[in-house]
Amino acid sequence: MLVLLPPSEGKAAGGSGAPLDAGSLSLPGLAGARAAVLDELVELCAGDELKAREVLGIGEGLRAEVAKNAGLRTAAALPAAEIYTGVLYDALDLAGLDAPARALAERSLLVFSGLWGAVRIGDRIPSYRCSMGVKLPGLGALGAYWRAPMAEVLPEAAGDGLVLDLRSSAYAAAWKPKGEPAGRTATVRVLHAQVVDGVEKRSVVSHFNKATKGRLVRDLLRAGAVPSTPLELVSALRDLGYVVEAEPPAKPAKPWSLDVVVTAIH
Repeated sequence: MLVLLPPSEGKAAGGSGAPLDAGSLSLPGLAGARAAVLDELVELCAGDELKAREVLGIGEGLRAEVAKNAGLRTAAALPAAEIYTGVLYDALDLAGLDAPARALAERSLLVFSGLWGAVRIGDRIPSYRCSMGVKLPGLGALGAYWRAPMAEVLPEAAGDGLVLDLRSSAYAAAWKPKGEPAGRTATVRVLHAQVVDGVEKRSVVSHFNKATKGRLVRDLLRAGAVPSTPLELVSALRDLGYVVEAEPPAKPAKPWSLDVVVTAIH
């Protein structure tokens, strides 16, 4: 099972410790592409701050993020599990997993990134600011930039098991499973069901979508679940108490769409 996650916009401070060792990161086939993005991002942020903020899409209140990017090569690095914060990662609570669940997380979770392409949760990276929606002056839009290197590397990382795609649309643009792996891919939508005047109405959850997805992944990890197909995923989630509705694709080499229906959002 390979679980594709978005990063968080906010990130923990790097603290103190050894700086980035780019050669130690997972998915070494992305090394060249990572180096190119890192070089341009550092150069951009070490120069004109106003231009850097414009490119990164951040206001004056976040000007410290520019200085942070300028020092990425010497900044302290931490495991990605400790760098990424926010609603999804709070619900996932990687630090609270027991040893078997944590080991499964380190094998299964892949966090997408505008800067790194994708990293495993054990990869040591510095805190940074660079979303997949950024358009760097030299490399262009990062969502498009990453497609070619991802197409070379990700099919092997996916192996022959389930691909559970929980990414937001900006990060999904960097790699879309094609062919046979697409038929083993499942995407998840969270719906909030409410009874209004005796009639059930459903709405797409926005903010709490992230929390539900974090809990869902956490529950799978704690249960030691390793489904290899979308149908096995549906069964595993139902065994864990989730209400899941599955929509098989119209064609075999297309992803499955799963709706997780909740009656309370938190």
